[in-house]
Amino acid sequence: QVQLVESGGGLVQAGGSLRLSCAASGSIFKINNMAWYRQTPGNQRELVATIKTGGSANYADSVKDRFTISRDNAKNTVYLQMNSLKPEDTAVYSCKANIVVRWSSATDYWGKGTLVTVSS
Repeated sequence: QVQLVESGGGLVQAGGSLRLSCAASGSIFKINNMAWYRQTPGNQRELVATIKTGGSANYADSVKDRFTISRDNAKNTVYLQMNSLKPEDTAVYSCKANIVVRWSSATDYWGKGTLVTVSS
């Protein structure tokens, strides 16, 4: 059984910063790509940022130069540093990880999400 648990969400004023964390636990053999997504009510889930095992990252244009994704492979954790937050960044942020469980093939796992609210 694998679990992904996000933390770090909350209420922040526009221009402020938050740091999200997502820790994976369970019978993990290897974690491949990790990613952050966000979703607002009535809208599709949006890919925010991805990071490969070696640290190579990609970002959505809407967050480029404001958000930074990173990971600690020893802790099975991915982070999202969010700076210069805007009201339009308000969403539920979820992490996804492609994980190899012992004796099984790689599978995508999702966390339940953490709410980020940016006030104007």
